[in-house]
Amino acid sequence: MEIRKNKQWLWAVPVSLAALVMAGCQERAVPKNEQATTTKQQEKSESIALIQAKVVPVKLTKPEACDANGCMQYDIQSVKTNLKWIDDYFIDRIKKADPIAFSTAPNQKINTAEGAEPNLSQSSTFVRFIAQQYDQATFAIQTYTYSSGAAHGMHHQEFVNFDLKNKKRLALQDILVKGAEQQVLNALYDSNSIWLDQHTIERSQLKLSDNFYYGANGIVFVYPLYELASYAEGMTELTLPYVALSKLVKAQYLPSLPHYPTP
Repeated sequence: MEIRKNKQWLWAVPVSLAALVMAGCQERAVPKNEQATTTKQQEKSESIALIQAKVVPVKLTKPEACDANGCMQYDIQSVKTNLKWIDDYFIDRIKKADPIAFSTAPNQKINTAEGAEPNLSQSSTFVRFIAQQYDQATFAIQTYTYSSGAAHGMHHQEFVNFDLKNKKRLALQDILVKGAEQQVLNALYDSNSIWLDQHTIERSQLKLSDNFYYGANGIVFVYPLYELASYAEGMTELTLPYVALSKLVKAQYLPSLPHYPTP
């Protein structure tokens, strides 16, 4: 009988240990202050929507507007996204740029010589989504205008960068450290000196462009036709590498960069 009692005691040991282990594995209660911090972080992360965008035609009251000198045909397409404030931004921009296309006033009679074809010009505007990097997104407005009788049309592409967290468009001055403009300009010239020398553009001639976008290797500054090069060369793009911008761009507007080991 004594031996049996000892065996029963031995069986009770692993059961007790298992109970202690199970108790130790139970999830620790999270303090209220930690819960509040975690909840705020989740809300912050969830507040940044993943942009979904498609190009859609804009309804015009005057797809062809005419006055005494001729007619202008309009083709306007914008983006429809899951963020209404972005859609509204581009529609407002388009209406301000081409108010005649949205006018309800009747077309005027065209004055042309007998047998002559009326002057017909063209204007097109397209908005498209480019990319998103967490709380920053880039769109492009492409425009083309051809005036009747001109040798060629004029095209332009403007990049629009948004701060999704604060729901605003980012101008160059918004992302640069205060007072860093001249340093950025010098760095931009140095990074593109070969191309600029080939086009006989001196350091004093180069200006910072507020038309920019985030490229794969750096911020790309975009210049209009004829400003730095010929029409045939198109709009000029000058890239300033991110590594040269680490102390010139505000941290929240600089993409996360890899840390390379020092030799």
